[in-house]
Amino acid sequence: MSRLRHAVKTKSALCVAITVFVFTVTYTGCAALQPPSASGPRAANDPLYPIRLTEDAHRKDATLAALHRLLQVSGSTNGIEPQLQPVTGTILSLPAKPSDALYLPKLGNGVVMTEEETRESLRRFIREWQELIGSDPAKLSLVERTDQPDGLKRANYEQRPFRYPIRGKYGKLQITFTADRRLVDLTSTCVPDADQLQTALSALNLRPKAEDAVQKLRDNGLDYSNAQGNKISWTVPPTSEITARGLTTYILPAENRADVLELHLTWEIELSNAPVKIAYIDAVSGKVVATE
Repeated sequence: MSRLRHAVKTKSALCVAITVFVFTVTYTGCAALQPPSASGPRAANDPLYPIRLTEDAHRKDATLAALHRLLQVSGSTNGIEPQLQPVTGTILSLPAKPSDALYLPKLGNGVVMTEEETRESLRRFIREWQELIGSDPAKLSLVERTDQPDGLKRANYEQRPFRYPIRGKYGKLQITFTADRRLVDLTSTCVPDADQLQTALSALNLRPKAEDAVQKLRDNGLDYSNAQGNKISWTVPPTSEITARGLTTYILPAENRADVLELHLTWEIELSNAPVKIAYIDAVSGKVVATE
């Protein structure tokens, strides 16, 4: 009888162990299918694609804290109304009339910095105040440095944190200043938490083909909105040349969520004899995401 009881207990323990093992494997397998989110766990009804960036109060607070530090450096802390970008929480613009001027770091011994000194000064400013900008400085590239007719100077940067380049209005930084280093304005549409977003994009494990996107465009035509917001359907004529330039990461606000940005993997397609020059076609759904 004791042997029988022992056998029953052993069998019962084995069943429990197998159940726990199966549950663990199943749960782990399901978790592996979920791309990591830049803003915490997804809701049960949230789709895995497009990748989403959700507004985050902590991110906004960090930007405000950095802006407060910047203004303290200049003594401009009275009557300040900070302006931040929606969702990303990055700087939208500097206060219009700070009580004291803000300046870029001074380099060199001359009254006016050389172009090389100016660029290094900008790099140091970006490193110091990257919380305002929302990007790792190493992922920012200077694409244009211009002197305006009104005497203002501008430096335009592009954020390049993803495998495929960002398209749309996001991923950009502009710094406006004067010859004496006075900071006039600072605006950033850079995308924070870029490393997590890239991990999520990579986890999709897609193998989209350019020829599939081109063929869908020829078969289905082009549905887009013009500058007046009117929806237009255009049939692609046989004479129109269609060239897929490459994959891009197109970022735009979600249609029904003011607190969410969506990252779409898109083909950047150039068209000839067409009402638009460039169309961005979702590499997953085949839908037109945007046109230029």
